[in-house]
Amino acid sequence: MARKNAGNRPRVTFLGYGEAARAFVRGWSVGGMPDVSAYDIKTECPGSERDGKRADYRADGILGCDELHKAISTCDVVLSMVTADQSLAAAEAAARSGIENRLFLDCNSSAPQTKQASCDAIEAAGGKYMDVAVMTPVHPALHRTSVLASGSHADEAERTMKQLDMNVSVVAGPVGRASAIKLVRSIAVKGMEAIAAEMLVAGRKLGVTDEVLASLDATYPGFRWAERGAYALDRMMVHGERRGAEMEEAARMVAGLNLPATMSKAAARWQALVGAMALDPGEPGADRRADLVIAALDRD
Repeated sequence: MARKNAGNRPRVTFLGYGEAARAFVRGWSVGGMPDVSAYDIKTECPGSERDGKRADYRADGILGCDELHKAISTCDVVLSMVTADQSLAAAEAAARSGIENRLFLDCNSSAPQTKQASCDAIEAAGGKYMDVAVMTPVHPALHRTSVLASGSHADEAERTMKQLDMNVSVVAGPVGRASAIKLVRSIAVKGMEAIAAEMLVAGRKLGVTDEVLASLDATYPGFRWAERGAYALDRMMVHGERRGAEMEEAARMVAGLNLPATMSKAAARWQALVGAMALDPGEPGADRRADLVIAALDRD
């Protein structure tokens, strides 16, 4: 196993270095930074994507690696933070890259079935796999964002994450239980975002948004429909593709229970659609953001 740094803190490698990973590093930089390396597949892309990711590494003061096996060789624990649709491929790549005796924390929003397949790959290669579910947005809590963990290495994972000052709660049960809690919740959270988007866009095109929002506020006092709708569109514009991949995993989970996954699939479609528009949310306002979506749809 890789040598631990001063203070006996685990050495960390991120597999995927996007918003969530960078938020964790930002939090650690304030309260005590472990040794951190990262590998992101974007460094295999030519031009601006590769250069941009390398610039992220430099800006955050971490070791960026262009090859996964080099990143894993520096660490005690891998935090996998890719998109949900790439989580199994990432685990399989890690299994081929020297994961033996290292803790692999799969923090991706994947279906329990996907987590189990990833677990099989990591464990077959001698690694120690744990299902980790990130339960809330990484801002503002950063590395202290609430996470759940399940699996057969719970004691070691809890100890390691607490050494990293992470806010972890272990849930009893096998790999997949933490993710099941996350994704069942996501059916509501991401589903409501999608419903809000469809409502606001349709209402805006028909010119009835004000009346609809007033009626909803009267029926559900205190919910603040306009504010929540604007926030939903903001999140979908910025993270819709990632959220869409998460809801595809939710649909896979539901279908695996022999239940219709109609709502999860519809939410995945709306999330991915808005995310692919690559819109800048700009100033707050449900009407303004609905107009941006309508304009993008009309262009297509």
